[in-house]
Order: sequence, then structure tokens, then C-alpha cells
Amino acid sequence: MTVQTILSRKGSAVLTVEPTASIEYASKFLAHHDVGALIVCDTEGRTVGIISERDIVRALSAKGGAALETPVAEVMTRKVVTCTPQDKLVDVMEKMMEGKLRHLPVIENGQLVGIVSIRDVVRLRLEQMGQEAQALHEHTAKLLRQFQITHI
Repeated sequence: MTVQTILSRKGSAVLTVEPTASIEYASKFLAHHDVGALIVCDTEGRTVGIISERDIVRALSAKGGAALETPVAEVMTRKVVTCTPQDKLVDVMEKMMEGKLRHLPVIENGQLVGIVSIRDVVRLRLEQMGQEAQALHEHTAKLLRQFQITHI
């Protein structure tokens, strides 16, 4: 399974914010849309960072309430780890675990085409595991019938 599987289910809508927006605006935007991160894009639509709830908490811890007036650009994560629609879920999970990341922008041909969260990845992996378990159960039942075994 690939990132494209997730995007085909959840869609490719991505919430973005400009680097000049305030932390207060970004936090209200996050809360309103019930998401954990926003992609920071410049005026030409290029991804220049990501701001998460964690980034905002760190800013508040360092500056107190004054942090709310701080521009997103000052606290966003600039080194954005990304993935592509063709990336395998196992590779995406590894990136997320190694980098302690909860959100990965999906980039294709230099364009932002979606975002995946650790929740998306885990949900799809659990579905996949359930399907595998069901297939094993059905295969075992078929073998038992084939060899006329009534119980183990």
C-alpha cells in the first residue's frame, strides 16, 4: 500500500498558512479545522515550512502570551520532511518514527498534493492487518475442510 491509497480515501485538501500570519491566527485556524498541523506556503504557493501544535506550545513556553503575536515564520519547522504519493506506507511510518513526526506533506513534481498524518497511516495499516487476518482465517478453514479436519 502507498500514500496514494490514503489520499484517494481522504482527499488531497491541505490547509495552509502564510509565514507572516500570527501564531494566534494559526492556532485558531488549527482549532477551527480540528487539525494538528498547517503547511506554511509563500505567496507563490511553495512549501516553506510546517507549523504544528507542538511548535506553538514551544513558542508559548518560551515567550508566554506575547508569542501569539509572533509570525509563524519564526517558530515553524523549516526543514520539512515530505513523502510522495508513490511512497510505501512502511517507509512513511519509518520516516515518521525516526523524525518524531505526526504529519508529512505529500509532494509530487514539486507541488503540494496532500498531507498524511500518523493517524491516517495507522488506520490504513490496521485495516490491512484485519484483511490479512480474515484471509488467513478463510484459508485455514478451506484447508481444514479440504482435509476433512473437524477440530484441531
